[in-house]
Amino acid sequence: MTQEELDALMNGDIDDIDEVDEEAAAEESFEDDDVGGFPEGYNDDTSHHWPLPATDENKMVHQLDDVTKESEAKASEIFDIIEGISNELMEKEENLQRVIDTLTANVELFTTLSTKFPEVEAFKTSLAQNEEALNDANETVETLQDSGNSIMSVMDIMQYQDIHRQKIERVINVMRALSKYMNTLFEGRIEDDKRVSSATHIAGDTHNDLASTDDIEALLAQFGQ
Repeated sequence: MTQEELDALMNGDIDDIDEVDEEAAAEESFEDDDVGGFPEGYNDDTSHHWPLPATDENKMVHQLDDVTKESEAKASEIFDIIEGISNELMEKEENLQRVIDTLTANVELFTTLSTKFPEVEAFKTSLAQNEEALNDANETVETLQDSGNSIMSVMDIMQYQDIHRQKIERVINVMRALSKYMNTLFEGRIEDDKRVSSATHIAGDTHNDLASTDDIEALLAQFGQ
């Protein structure tokens, strides 16, 4: 209880001390909820600014490698499916062409029969049926050919996936080169474990507050969550 709450209670402004305790508990609960488990200075709106932990899920080059590997595998699967469809269309087109040849021969036959025997209605009927079937078969062949051309267009478009993969790989190579350059730039002639311990206080320090090793590890663990 604060001094202000105590004075208010003594002056009769607050009748029940339980009311004060409930308000204090509510304020404390609100503060806890407002923090939300984030370090000081962070909230729900700024939590995405946290430095991400260096796990396999957050390593940039690692993720890009996964993207290129998975996209290449999926593109290969798509090409296999498209190639299978294209082969089936070509096979059906060849089969249908044999049907067209047969129908064409039938049309010629019934045309001759209808000319020589115009009084026989069966010849005229068969001629009409075969001509209609021949037209349907020719339209189907055109549809199969158009579908085959569309599939070829899809395969051409899919080639851009390989270009995108090459662009990502180029980015990866640049990032790796920069990483190696930075590592080389900060290299020292002395191993870290052989270096002299850094001074904890030097002339000109305005305070003596030092972060212990445990404090630093706790802070890193907090940001790494």
